[in-house]
Amino acid sequence: MTRTALLHLIIRVLGTALVVVLLSAPLWVPGWGPGLIGEIAVVPFPGNAAIIGGFLALVALYCLTLQRLVRRAGAGSGASVWWMFAIPANFVEDFFIIHRVAAAVAPRTGTAALRWWRLLGYGWCALQIVSLLPGEAGQAGGALAILLWLAQWVLTLSISRRLR
Repeated sequence: MTRTALLHLIIRVLGTALVVVLLSAPLWVPGWGPGLIGEIAVVPFPGNAAIIGGFLALVALYCLTLQRLVRRAGAGSGASVWWMFAIPANFVEDFFIIHRVAAAVAPRTGTAALRWWRLLGYGWCALQIVSLLPGEAGQAGGALAILLWLAQWVLTLSISRRLR
């Protein structure tokens, strides 16, 4: 195993452990607030199931968009984007997905567009981890993460159209 691969493995393991700690915070520090899972539970069934299902459907569409972008760039199948569904590891893996997709399309994309694409991508990745914090900080992080994610998605579509 190379040093880089080992470093990536350590980042994935420690990062995922941090995500699990943040997700479970309401269990061991209930005074901090309900956290993401508690906020979803506020909406009664079947509403909460519809929210989760709708969000996962959007993630699937986003993955298809990223996969299409990689294919149009002629840089492989882009199958690794589907790791976004590997919960809770996806919170860390998303950073690596953004890096791999950017590297795949870099030879065929202008640097300005790719710079913005990376910035938006790494931004929503970081903010989705912030969204795991209980309370207003988590809610604000989640709202900003969604805005950056949508902006990056629009830019992804634009870059993909240029690669036709």
